[in-house]
Amino acid sequence: MALYDIKKLLSENTYPGRGIIVGKSADGKSAMIAYFIMGRSVNSRNRIFERFDGGMRTKAFDESKLSDPHLIIYHPSLAAKGGKVDIITNGDQTNTIYDFVEGTSGVEHGFEDALATREYEDDMPNYTPRISGMLNYDGEYTYKLSILKSSNGRPVCNRYFYNYRAEDGIGHFIHTYKCDGNPIPSFYGEPEEVEMPNTAKELADIVWTNLNEDNKVSLFVRAVSLESGEAEEIIINKNK
Repeated sequence: MALYDIKKLLSENTYPGRGIIVGKSADGKSAMIAYFIMGRSVNSRNRIFERFDGGMRTKAFDESKLSDPHLIIYHPSLAAKGGKVDIITNGDQTNTIYDFVEGTSGVEHGFEDALATREYEDDMPNYTPRISGMLNYDGEYTYKLSILKSSNGRPVCNRYFYNYRAEDGIGHFIHTYKCDGNPIPSFYGEPEEVEMPNTAKELADIVWTNLNEDNKVSLFVRAVSLESGEAEEIIINKNK
């Protein structure tokens, strides 16, 4: 079965919401992460990504317009285990996963144990799913993805987990919403298997160019050399 084209998936979907792509570069040299956010409301669109030591956070672009921070201000990205683990999510479950990975659950069980304590967001009737990823560079490069979502729009949380051995040129893409709507339908099915480029810049260009112009807000791309551990990061904010 052919890999999905990221350009096509994004350009034909006006509102995938928030999305995570994790995989391995085409040349096999780098682990790759892309995380984007979109917004329909003033509050959701009033954001930027900002790097800090050890991770990345969302921040209000105009503090005077910030009306409800509890679902839009969080750490999408945190590094754990001395840089051997990267965590990427669409909410404050990033910190929950970090605490479990650094605690007694460790890398082997921390991702699942942490997300067993969380559920979808409290934004009825959308019940926005929580999507999460964790990359482990200690030995063979492997990664995990998860989605916590309502049961077909009912207030019952179903939890789904996916484990991958990284393959050259292949990534997996999961997003909060299947498409636009009211209420917005949650993503369903397995993460989409996508074709990955070689560099962080190529991935950033592909994603940012093909996100809906009206709804896109911010993009974070991180590429980690599997040989040296050095990382290249790109942040693009629509608000400047």
